[in-house]
Amino acid sequence: MSEDSFPVKLMRGVPVVTAPEEIDITNAGGLRASLLEAALVEAAPVEAAGHPAFVVDLTRTRFCDSAGIQVLVEAHKRARAAGGQVLLATSGAAVPRIFALTGIDRVIPSFASLDEALAYTPAGTGPLPLPDLAGRT
Repeated sequence: MSEDSFPVKLMRGVPVVTAPEEIDITNAGGLRASLLEAALVEAAPVEAAGHPAFVVDLTRTRFCDSAGIQVLVEAHKRARAAGGQVLLATSGAAVPRIFALTGIDRVIPSFASLDEALAYTPAGTGPLPLPDLAGRT
């Protein structure tokens, strides 16, 4: 695996991309490729929502610049156009703060842990409604 390749694994029937500790212009292309791969992974049958979802695990990520944000927004747009959903799992303070400042937290659902994000997928342990992104400040 090259430095610009990030694993895509199935967890509870849901594709999960594990992002690097830092996302910037030097590795954004590799992240884009992994997100495209995740969108194509055959996920478990979808019950309630009728569309696939995948999770980007950013729990190890401590920095994300505009190139990384662009890649995440592109993946979100592609998923939505195909009837799917991208969910973000974040931890710590730095990346959620960047997402709040740029407004990405109002566009792409973000969760405090990978388990929480997986629970919100149609293949997760329980069909839960997505958080109300419009009400975030």
